Amino acid sequence: NSSEKSCSFFTEVNYVIMSKDKENIMLTGELKNKVDKIWESFWTGGITNPLDVIEQFTYLMFIKQLDEVETKNEADAELFGMEYEGLFPKDKPYLRWHHFKDIGSADKMYQIMSDELFPFIKNLKGDGESSYARFMRDAIFKIPTPNLLQKVVTGIEGLNTEEADVKGDLYEYLLNKLATSGTNGQFRTPRHIIRMMVELMKPTSKDVIVDPACGSAGFLVEAGEYLRNNEEDLFNHEESIQHFNNTMFYGFDMDRTMLRIGAMNLMQHGIENPNIMYKDSLSEDNEDNGKYTLVLANPPFKGSIDAERTSKDLLAVTKTKKTELLFLALFLKILKIGGRCASIVPDGVLFGSSNAHKAIRKEIIENHKLEAVISMPSGVFKPYAGVSTAILIFTKTNAGGTDKVWFYDMTADGFSLDDKRQPVKENDIPDIIKRFNNRFSDEEQNRNRTDKSFFVNKEEIVDNDYDLSLNKY
Repeated sequence: NSSEKSCSFFTEVNYVIMSKDKENIMLTGELKNKVDKIWESFWTGGITNPLDVIEQFTYLMFIKQLDEVETKNEADAELFGMEYEGLFPKDKPYLRWHHFKDIGSADKMYQIMSDELFPFIKNLKGDGESSYARFMRDAIFKIPTPNLLQKVVTGIEGLNTEEADVKGDLYEYLLNKLATSGTNGQFRTPRHIIRMMVELMKPTSKDVIVDPACGSAGFLVEAGEYLRNNEEDLFNHEESIQHFNNTMFYGFDMDRTMLRIGAMNLMQHGIENPNIMYKDSLSEDNEDNGKYTLVLANPPFKGSIDAERTSKDLLAVTKTKKTELLFLALFLKILKIGGRCASIVPDGVLFGSSNAHKAIRKEIIENHKLEAVISMPSGVFKPYAGVSTAILIFTKTNAGGTDKVWFYDMTADGFSLDDKRQPVKENDIPDIIKRFNNRFSDEEQNRNRTDKSFFVNKEEIVDNDYDLSLNKY
């Protein structure tokens, strides 16, 4: 069905083939150097906001990949003697990358991009329902000069992105530049921390996964990669493929630029139609209730909220303006019974003495099942933040279930804990994953309080006013 093939073109454009036993494929030094040169061209050409660079870079990559897929489909159709209803208008061959890139005049290239090609890709999926249509609705072509456009087009033409995984890894490399650029670094949770959290939670093909403050969608991307590597049977059944592409991944944010970045990130990693949308997760407008089976998040710690619009359901659990506490209440609200959560929280959540702090800790411990508290060193988010954080892992039960809580004192994450964050040998992450997965074994149950990991009975935590700081125990 050629029209159906047209409607889901970016599945073919962006599909990333993952082998089961493979870790991440890294970009070659040569490819990184080419990307760096394109980035520098943007910078010297007047686009200095890294989010804008990534957006404009990705729009052009989409145009190039779209033509590559069109060429492949045409060849397949000719081989099998079938008709193919192309995406591009027959009377405008210059809209296709292999013609467009060779337009000699920079001014002519710029005029075509501004007046025809960019509006064409914006309206390519005009149904308004797909992620593509949603994130392209507000897209703006921002490259300011013909010479810069021609220089970037030439640079992108020199990128070999046909190898498996390269598109996904290239996008990760671009996003990593957010962290090194300074101003937008707050959007990036370190990928190795995200990967650790995903491996602790072990997503399954049945999960419905959400990040209510998704930013660049790193948690959702990593969950998708985990499933590719560990649930190979998922892609053998039409029903599970449809779930993976359309109803498994949800992400919300209030920054429309980050929504486009997040949507593109997921599609570059082969998720056809992720549910990435604008939503104030903490407001009364958020009607999600018992919808998801897995929350993976690093919600904002010091965000400002509109007190009048904050959900009364959340305020009933913890009466506060602190976003880190309200998000924990939100997770409990939006999870199904039996749903699981792994969230990064600032240390203050663990030991804060206000009524609101105590209320949310009591709610999780008494009415649900608190599984684990993993204390992380303050250098994890350097160079752009030195805050001490922890990971809370819990299950929504609405019927209690907390018996004893597993604590882990992470002191190293494989990188130096200063602003340079250079790779080092010391790394607790493999030990954390191993011990968490074996926490019900006799060996782990009988660890001493002086060890890196140990259990604390619920009664002792209650006696300490629901304090969850590791040093208390």
